[in-house]
Amino acid sequence: MNCIIVDDEGAARMIVEQLCSKIPELDVIESFSNAMEAMKFLNQQTVDVIFLDIHMPGFTGIDFVQTLKNPPRIVLTTSDTNFAIEAYEYEAIVDYLVKPITQARFEKSIVKVKTALEKSKTPTTVTTKTASNAEDDIYINIDRRLIKLKLNEILVVEAKGDYIEVKTEKKNYRVHNTLKSIKDKLPDNMFLQIHRSYIINFTKIIDIEDNSVLIEKSVIPISRSNRPELMRRLNLL
Repeated sequence: MNCIIVDDEGAARMIVEQLCSKIPELDVIESFSNAMEAMKFLNQQTVDVIFLDIHMPGFTGIDFVQTLKNPPRIVLTTSDTNFAIEAYEYEAIVDYLVKPITQARFEKSIVKVKTALEKSKTPTTVTTKTASNAEDDIYINIDRRLIKLKLNEILVVEAKGDYIEVKTEKKNYRVHNTLKSIKDKLPDNMFLQIHRSYIINFTKIIDIEDNSVLIEKSVIPISRSNRPELMRRLNLL
């Protein structure tokens, strides 16, 4: 397995390299002191796993994960335990190692990485996400607390800079996450992204204009490219 290490502290990078050196199947091909350099490398090369620190100046490990379109498996290496819940919202993150990292704990992490890689190579039957084969609710992370929302109560999800706003029938929630991340968790038979900044529960549409929909009292824009799919979902084509 090819891997890279991303940590702004030289001593921390050296420790992870030493841990890796005791795993015969691990090959450290590069080590980076900042996320930007790692991103440039990943634009040219592919790896199996990244050992990634969370707290780095300018561009955190979580920021880095959010920018990766097709991320490899990621193991977070950090002295901060406060991000554990948020970390597991990202499918690519397979483990969370708290410094100082023991060899025994590191080896357990490698087992998790191997399992995740094996699953990704196993052919699976592709099915469309629906409310019938998914759960009836979703968890969102608010101030490091997991809040459960019923899917049929979610009206709109709006991207607002570095966070998203989940609007429900009862209240709105501000979540530090990406639109894509929550989109992947929502069933296709209820939700659709109709604009680069909006995902809607199309079962809640009250009215449709040429370039917008009305959900409760909110007017949501429809992009030209997404309008045909919305019409198809509503059986209006």
